[in-house]
Amino acid sequence: MQDKKKILVVRYRFIGDTILTLPFLKNLRLAYPDAQIDMLVAPKSGEIIEDCPYVDNFIYFDTTKKHKYENGAGEKKSFWYYVKLLRKNKYDKAYVLKRSLSSAFLVFMCGIKERIGFNTEGRGLLLTKKVPYDKKKHESQCFLDVLKADGIEIKDDSFENSLNPDAEKKVDEILKEKADNGLKRVIVHATATNKGKLWAIENFAEITRFLINEKHVQVFFIGTDFDSQTYDKMLSLISEKLEIKPINLCGKLNLKESLALTAKVDFLIGNDSGNLHMASSVHTPVIGLYGPMPFEKWYALGTNNILLKSDLPCMPCGLSGKCQNDHKCMKNISVSQVKTAVEKLLNQ
Repeated sequence: MQDKKKILVVRYRFIGDTILTLPFLKNLRLAYPDAQIDMLVAPKSGEIIEDCPYVDNFIYFDTTKKHKYENGAGEKKSFWYYVKLLRKNKYDKAYVLKRSLSSAFLVFMCGIKERIGFNTEGRGLLLTKKVPYDKKKHESQCFLDVLKADGIEIKDDSFENSLNPDAEKKVDEILKEKADNGLKRVIVHATATNKGKLWAIENFAEITRFLINEKHVQVFFIGTDFDSQTYDKMLSLISEKLEIKPINLCGKLNLKESLALTAKVDFLIGNDSGNLHMASSVHTPVIGLYGPMPFEKWYALGTNNILLKSDLPCMPCGLSGKCQNDHKCMKNISVSQVKTAVEKLLNQ
């Protein structure tokens, strides 16, 4: 009897990039229902899809302590540690969804016979099947292009994530203890990994005041301990007394729990970040604020989203250098635009 096929998927680092692999993983599983499918992910962002039913094993790639959102527990490991580890697993095939030269070199050094990935960063010689990367196509569809290039039919490109039961239970307990369950719930997400994608904190303060005092909404903040400083500063800018106290859960929820909370709110307002993709993956509408990054590639999927952006000649710059236009792409999104979007979603 022939051993079942062993497949490795490589896409480590960043919440948004990781969560957008879900349609890829679903169609890979449909094509190989009996295969062992493992995935190489980052220590933190990988948690967001840990309950995905299409992956058998997650392997955490933790080689750096420099990235504040991707530090794993314990000592960092070397690149060669992972070469040795993956070699032992004797994979038949690897899909390299990360576009870096180092990720292709990793699977090459592991001796994996079939290596399919994007033809980027001069790494084509390390791959057995090179896939063109379309910079104007949504990232989730680019991932599906890798499967198509390998002769796999796309049967279902829907975008949906799975919730962790323990995480849901914890969130339910928090809501019961801290929230007024007769109110609508909104997550305000004012942070992002890059400062160039930030809408002004003063604007978020005004939206928070508007949500609470004029629309009588329960507001939540989520993120890391580090992010909590942003919300403390934001609240200090609101001179008017807030009638409903916001619930700050920064540093109190892991990614699974943050996802579970996101599934239980009416909508999320936030900068272009992984949190918008998290919300879309559990069918929670978003009001997304987009600036320097290519909108067509990174917009939040979903039918009920309201996505706001400027229209400037310099867009998108992709954060390729110092902004020469005073970050007008973000500054041109007005508070009144966001308030109008809030009214629309509250009335749906």
